[in-house]
Amino acid sequence: MKHLLNFKLTPLKLILISALWMMLWDNYSFFSKVIAIYPPADGQIWFLISLAILAFVALCLLMLVFSLILPTRVVVGFCLISAAASGYFADHFGVIIDSLMLETIFETDLKETTDLLSLAYLVRLFGLGVIPAIVIFCIPMQKLSFFKATLQRIVVIGLCTLIAAAIILASSDRFASFFREHKPIRYFSIPVYPVYSLIRYTADQFSSSVNTQYVSRGYKSSINEQDESHELTIVVVGETARADHFSLNGYAKPTNPLLSQEQGVISFTNVSSCGTSTAVSVPCMFSIDGKDKFDLKSAPRTANVLDVISQAGVDVLWRDNNSDSKGVASRVAFEDFRTSATNTICDHGECRDVGMLVGLQEYIDQHHNDILIVLHQMGSHGPAYFRRYPPEFEVFTPACHSIELGDCSQAEIINAYDNSIRYTDYFLSQVIELLKQNSPRFEVGLIYASDHGESLGENGMYLHGLPYMIAPKTQTHIPLIVWGDKHSDIELNQTRLLKDKIFSHDALATVLTQIFETQTNAKLPQESFIQLKAEEDEH
Repeated sequence: MKHLLNFKLTPLKLILISALWMMLWDNYSFFSKVIAIYPPADGQIWFLISLAILAFVALCLLMLVFSLILPTRVVVGFCLISAAASGYFADHFGVIIDSLMLETIFETDLKETTDLLSLAYLVRLFGLGVIPAIVIFCIPMQKLSFFKATLQRIVVIGLCTLIAAAIILASSDRFASFFREHKPIRYFSIPVYPVYSLIRYTADQFSSSVNTQYVSRGYKSSINEQDESHELTIVVVGETARADHFSLNGYAKPTNPLLSQEQGVISFTNVSSCGTSTAVSVPCMFSIDGKDKFDLKSAPRTANVLDVISQAGVDVLWRDNNSDSKGVASRVAFEDFRTSATNTICDHGECRDVGMLVGLQEYIDQHHNDILIVLHQMGSHGPAYFRRYPPEFEVFTPACHSIELGDCSQAEIINAYDNSIRYTDYFLSQVIELLKQNSPRFEVGLIYASDHGESLGENGMYLHGLPYMIAPKTQTHIPLIVWGDKHSDIELNQTRLLKDKIFSHDALATVLTQIFETQTNAKLPQESFIQLKAEEDEH
């Protein structure tokens, strides 16, 4: 007992023990994916052992390098907590914590964050992260001189580097194949990849904070003054909706009972998102550059299609019931509908999307130019799908009523998700009714597009946010709906012929300039999912 009380850790022992702890407890997803590709029964046991040693060495190197500039216990404690948190999301949802996911996390409001704080998450966070970190700070640390401690770390860093090199060279053929053909697996290396992503995210944020000047890019725009009619278009930015769960697209369950009765509805079946998270997709879908040239870092301070249309004289309003516009609406009118202070339709702590329609007619009545209104939904944001709709919309049962998806069957999760889609159907039908009330005073139209899709347990994956290159189609195949009436300048019959063609978010900027007949020097993407009436057909 006396020896235990006198036990002291050296910084090196602490790092070695912690690296082993995190490799054993926080890297289930990493090793399970590796074993699926290299089964031990196929003679891969020695490669698996060498890969485990390499993972251990990588963890040691991570903490050793940072301990050169920060106290060892701080470095180890941070790694333990981040490993416990990111390991939970990797194991339970197949979610990778990369720089884009971190941006989503840091931009998510408190209400959405609480949807993720399940008992299982808290148990793992404290059991594998917080409590071990506290224990580390309570155990006495053997004191070494600064010179000796630094020299020791440098020597061990060199030794770890040599070991890693020797392991890779000993099986260079296997590792060459592993690193080249199975790159996505490295995203599940906990906490190495999350820490790397945090560094990258921090650097990007610092770069963005230094460069804050608005970049207009010299865009000039104007509206055709010969057109005497006025436009009223509402763009609904959906949240986490999948195209294959819309009955308009052939889904077996009646998730669109109201939209299916509308004559002017056109549902596009083959549309892909710009990203797999709100933080990427929302600014990208309003970007003029398109997905291939889109730069997330500069997007908030760079002119987008709303800026172009607003400059031409269109009255633009953004109402938000989500986590804000991600910089898209920084230079147009913006109204926050996430709280009961502004949203008059809230229940059980959830403010409903339909609340964004309250007072909207008054806004329309007060404006006499062309009008573009953007409504950003809470939609089907998970994992608390059951909170995304009022109780009377729980049509598909039994529905999952837990934020811990592991407590529910996949069928229950899908039922809750489908109920949220059915509520979106109701919301869109109410938007259409509002537009009908303003026709023929305006040439009215609706465009609905989700920001991204969602995994609902397929191949063990849940939620969204995987890197685009490895994301399943469930996270990128989105619904796109257009509605117009006989007074709309959208040629519905010709537009309906396009519904099965391949489109992406890139088309939205072009479509909006078409609808508002905006003349601009901005180089817009060529694709468009609408056909307009000829001028003689409009009058």
